[in-house]
This record gives sequence, structure tokens and C-alpha cells, in this order.
Amino acid sequence: MEWLKLTVDYGVIGLLLCMSIVAVAIAVERFNAYKRIRTADFADKKELELELTNKLHVIATIGSNAPYIGLLGTVLGIMLTFYTMGSQGFMDSGAIMTGLALALKATAMGLVVAIPSTALYNFLLRRVKVLVGHWEIENGRKRI
Repeated sequence: MEWLKLTVDYGVIGLLLCMSIVAVAIAVERFNAYKRIRTADFADKKELELELTNKLHVIATIGSNAPYIGLLGTVLGIMLTFYTMGSQGFMDSGAIMTGLALALKATAMGLVVAIPSTALYNFLLRRVKVLVGHWEIENGRKRI
């Protein structure tokens, strides 16, 4: 069952780390795109919205799924602890605590990825609404 420990340590936590890097990279790219965008260059509101919301769904997906991936790591870590307890019979409390710490580490990492990703998504979505609002003011009407 050593492979299960490696799966939690490197697989689940590595996946969460990659998801975090992707979310931050997309957020930085969107921040820069929003600085450069000129709403006057867009004749159609839908075209502007499509440009502004490009890739935001990835950040939202990461924010909503990271806790579940962390939970998967938690379940695998607890399974590993119970398997070890069952196969070795009597265990010292140090071995049990190590397995539970591994499980909780996965949960914590899932939350560490999800919370900033969700905050970044909400911040970027607010920026989209502000830019669309500026477009509507500049064009003097609302197109739906």
C-alpha cells in the first residue's frame, strides 16, 4: 500500500499544485488583458463579453473542484491508515497520526487552491461587469 501514500503525496497534491499554477496564470493573463482592452473597439456587446470572459470558466472549474480532489486525497489517506492498522494489528499512535496527517494535508491543499481561485474568479467577473457597463454607457443603450 506504499503506492497509495505516494498517490496522495505526489498525485493528489501534485495535481492540486498544477491546478493552482494554472488558475494564477490565467488570472494574471486576464488582469493584463483587462488593462489593455478598450471597450470603444467593440461594436457589439456580445463580442466584448466573449473577449472578456475568455478562459474564466477554467478558474471557476478549478475553484469548484479543488475541494473534491482534496477530499479524494483525504479518503485515500484514511484508507491507507485503516489498511495499515488492519494488516499490522496493533499500531502505535505515531503511525496512526502520520496517516491522518497525510489525509488532512490533502484536504488543506484542496482548500488552499479553491479559496483563492474562487476569489480570483469573482474579482475577474466583477471587472468584466464593470467593463461591460462602461461599454453600455459609451454606446448609450443596452443591447441584449
